Amino acid sequence: MSVIAVVGAQWGDEGKGRVVDYLADGADLVIRYGGGNNAGHTVVNPHGHFKLHLIPSGIFHPGTRNLLGNGVVINPPALVTELDGLAGAGFDGANLFISDRAHLVMPYHVLLDQLDERERGAAKIGTTSRGIGPAYVDKVARRGIRVVDLMEPEVFRARLDATLPRVRRLAAGYGDDEMADAIAEATDGRAIADAYLAAGDRLRRHVVDGQALVDEALELGERILLEGQLGTMRDIDWGIYPYVTSSSPIPGGASLGAGLPSVKIDHVLGVVKAYTTAVGSGPLPTELEDADGERLRERGEEYGTSTGRARRCGWYDAVAVRFSVRLAGYSSVALTKLDVLDGFERIRVASAYRDPVDGREWMTVPASTSVYERLEPVYTDVDGWMADTTGCRSWEELPDAARGYVERLEQLAGVPISHVSVGPERAQMIVR
Repeated sequence: MSVIAVVGAQWGDEGKGRVVDYLADGADLVIRYGGGNNAGHTVVNPHGHFKLHLIPSGIFHPGTRNLLGNGVVINPPALVTELDGLAGAGFDGANLFISDRAHLVMPYHVLLDQLDERERGAAKIGTTSRGIGPAYVDKVARRGIRVVDLMEPEVFRARLDATLPRVRRLAAGYGDDEMADAIAEATDGRAIADAYLAAGDRLRRHVVDGQALVDEALELGERILLEGQLGTMRDIDWGIYPYVTSSSPIPGGASLGAGLPSVKIDHVLGVVKAYTTAVGSGPLPTELEDADGERLRERGEEYGTSTGRARRCGWYDAVAVRFSVRLAGYSSVALTKLDVLDGFERIRVASAYRDPVDGREWMTVPASTSVYERLEPVYTDVDGWMADTTGCRSWEELPDAARGYVERLEQLAGVPISHVSVGPERAQMIVR
């Protein structure tokens, strides 16, 4: 048996989907354990170029089952649309399963997400406005609606009718007259019931007792991959609060959101991009607002898979990655997009932070966001390589300077780098 948790080690968008697609070739079960359709996992394989939001990245391997775990929040119409898109590419989704304990993202969750961001104004979080946070709020407040409820129309209608008056009062409390039509639409009980029950009928064949499926896989000694979303710096407890997601991307969240004991996780694979990117608001110490930053964005095609927003780009932040390593306990790291750095004569790595107010040097991420906002990176320079790495298929084929860069990041992280990606294709993954 082997259970591998694939966890983002930065701000998200590290290439987890690409790594899971590569590893899923030998896996029996892939489990998405958190988040919702705010996630965007890009997968490039012999079948084409795919952007996944809810569906696990192992879906393209017919012999691999894929489970949306209990920790995921699911928008049923969005999931149906995603399945239809895959069907158009020749994948019928027969290997997709949905935990009956997963919670639903409702139209009013999307509405409340949008209203909250509008009210924050300049202090907005920068969410995807997909309703993920409000769905988790309802889950914790014990008024959520689950997949199992969707399978029983009368139960679904009763739970929906019970919550809509509260939602209308809450939405009205924002006093946003410009959103009146949107509020009316998002709280129309009949329209919601019609759309969601229709989606539920489409999804019924996929719904299972998720824990029973996972338990059976464990009993049979099958190989399991746990696929995370976002990254450690967006963790609800340990990320840059309040610029965080509403779930836990770290291995503890993987155990809860997949439905298996944490002691069953044999290997934690952290996914790290060879530079730094982030979507949304909040401090990003190594962000580059110059030609180098634009070069990283264009070469790396750094635009959000879910939103299309341009990602903020910067040099590699070793402090943030070390912080992630300590929290997540990575067994090894997969380094992605090394090829994006091809042609840079000089590459910079932030090995520490410095506080310009008192001169203090920081070797970790502070809890105080106000402190973190003012910290400046302390860089060390690394020689670049004026060569194309995209055709390299072994460690030995990489330029000396590229290997030196990887070894430097490995030293700073304190954990082995086991995989190096030099492009989006499966064949462009180097295993050390």
